[in-house]
Amino acid sequence: MSANTVTTNRKRDVQVAEIGKNTLILRSRTWERLKFEVEYSRQKGTTANSYLIQADKKALIDPPGESFTEIYLQELAQHLDFTTLDYIVLGHVNPNRRATLQVLLSQAPQVTLICSRPAANALKTAFPEWESRIQAVRSEDALDLGQGHHLTFVSVPTPRWADGLCTYDFATKILYTDKFFGAHICEDTLFDEDWKSLDAERHYYFDCLHAPQAKQVEVALEKFSVFAAKSYAPAHGPVVRFSLSRFTYDYRQWCQGQKSQELSVALLYASAYGNTAILANAIAQGLIENGVNVKSINCELTDTADITRIVEACDGLIIGSPTLGGHAPTQIQTALGIILSTAAKTKLAGVFGSYGWSGEAIDLIENKLKDANYRLGFESIRVRFTPTPEILQQCQEAGATFAQNLKKTKKLRTPRQVVTETHVDRTEQAVGRIIGSLCVVTTRDEDTHKGVLTSWVSQATFNPPGIMIAIADEQNADLMCHSNDKFVLNILKEGRNVRRYFSRQSTLGDNPFINLSTKTAVNGCLILNEALSYLECTVQNQIKCGDRWLIYAVVDNGEVLENEGLTALEYRKSGSYY
Repeated sequence: MSANTVTTNRKRDVQVAEIGKNTLILRSRTWERLKFEVEYSRQKGTTANSYLIQADKKALIDPPGESFTEIYLQELAQHLDFTTLDYIVLGHVNPNRRATLQVLLSQAPQVTLICSRPAANALKTAFPEWESRIQAVRSEDALDLGQGHHLTFVSVPTPRWADGLCTYDFATKILYTDKFFGAHICEDTLFDEDWKSLDAERHYYFDCLHAPQAKQVEVALEKFSVFAAKSYAPAHGPVVRFSLSRFTYDYRQWCQGQKSQELSVALLYASAYGNTAILANAIAQGLIENGVNVKSINCELTDTADITRIVEACDGLIIGSPTLGGHAPTQIQTALGIILSTAAKTKLAGVFGSYGWSGEAIDLIENKLKDANYRLGFESIRVRFTPTPEILQQCQEAGATFAQNLKKTKKLRTPRQVVTETHVDRTEQAVGRIIGSLCVVTTRDEDTHKGVLTSWVSQATFNPPGIMIAIADEQNADLMCHSNDKFVLNILKEGRNVRRYFSRQSTLGDNPFINLSTKTAVNGCLILNEALSYLECTVQNQIKCGDRWLIYAVVDNGEVLENEGLTALEYRKSGSYY
């Protein structure tokens, strides 16, 4: 059994609590893995969060899917007379949620459904008898529930949720974020008091759901920034109250991290019943885990100009399609035409899809790409009906295989670096090939703690153990250039992004430690608990060399904080700058 697997035997339940004025949360909880999709594979359970605002008018936000319908409605009835419910606000619509809505609306026929226009169209198609009860809203539309509960809506469409809608309540300053800022984890804790312990679950959730649509997530973050939110109320996991700014910062950094990857893949798809989209998500996860930026394109929602631009810029392309009436949907045929006419034939390609009977669309796409001399990065994936956990694992592995083949292809086609004209440039490039351990040097100025990022450190002596470090004036050199000055060298761990809190120079008034777990060393300086190891040092000798102070310090004490893990290294392209 995986170390991440939940072993509790607790039954599913609904946790109810007040999170603001006239506002309840109803968390439908399962302590076991709810579904088999990649996003749930941490197997720590999940919560389906719903919210009830009871002011002059009553609004229910995001009822859960059908796996919780019975226990949810039983608990909801303890807190609400269904005949008094005025509105149901939907962050998105899917078949699971429709099942709960059917039962709920049968008991509350007076309710008005509030949703985005794409969601309204989907609901009207599935339930034409509901048409008069559906109210479509757009960004900045408002709904006044009374007693200060003035709701404002934010349209946040993404390739995965074209009907995305978030809601802000001015009375409680709660932003109901639906699929943003969530995590698949089930605990008794309602809020994020111990937010550091949630980092792994939050990042995994982002990678699975949002990394392939990072561009649209950044747009959503900008829309959220205009609200003075004090809490995020997501669809899954704890309510975000204590790490609001940190979590928002993380989302921005994770989006930037995706865009900064050297290689990118355009993942184009359409999905009639959701199965092809599930395959796309699994393939995307395999690519992301192997350091490839995925640009997810739902061809049903993306115009041809955007498809053309992304296809031209990407290093590889993967296209997925359902089969409808023996053919690929029109949107996929259009996307395939764009690929064949604009994408270089040297780009790696891939094909996948789901079908009910024959699967002709997959064969059509594969043959068209092969006839045009595109090379396939994995064997085409054909899935009949709903994918199984084994098939999704194969999709992840296919994504990983595609990433490795793409890297090999890129390496073979990358021209040798052209020698620069001047000797100075060649020297700078050569010096830049010196690598060093990425560290944070922490110092203390009376009651103020400071820290700077550096990689200019090396071991200088064995007995006593000593190090040599080069420090600039703007890196708190005044606290390290005298004999007996103290500092701590925190050696960072590869894959842990502590460096984002520190810069190469110290800024007056800046406190990079506010979001980090620390402890105080014997010498009074701070130890970063997320470091791989640390050394407590005392300065012995110093000399001014060019634009740096060269410091020799002996190591008074040290400790390895994590026995497993690699030292973070810094690679530079030039010796004339960091």
